[in-house]
Amino acid sequence: MKFFLKEQAQTYSLLDNLALINVGLVDKARAMALRERAMAANPIEKDVKAGPASIEILARIAAQTGEPDRAIAALEKLLSMPYAGWTIVVPLTPALLRLDPMFDPLRGDPRFQELCKDKQP
Repeated sequence: MKFFLKEQAQTYSLLDNLALINVGLVDKARAMALRERAMAANPIEKDVKAGPASIEILARIAAQTGEPDRAIAALEKLLSMPYAGWTIVVPLTPALLRLDPMFDPLRGDPRFQELCKDKQP
């Protein structure tokens, strides 16, 4: 991992993926540090299309590490803007929130339940 970080220190997608790997390894501090680097490497102001991906990663990390306030704040922000989703294949929607197991720790939170509701135009 150190090789990748040394050679591609500003590759935000690599940093985001490594952050998620560290969540799986139960290394919250490392996951958050990598996520911070990813957000700095590609802020929303620089790239409105891909920049929000790091915010989604923050939501996922926060949900998995017992920080529901941070997770829900990040999800609220993402759902309020046009965003294709971290995977670019599946956009972040209320339906995805209802199904994605990474958000299971938030299921009992009424704020999260509200985010999962489909909004009618």
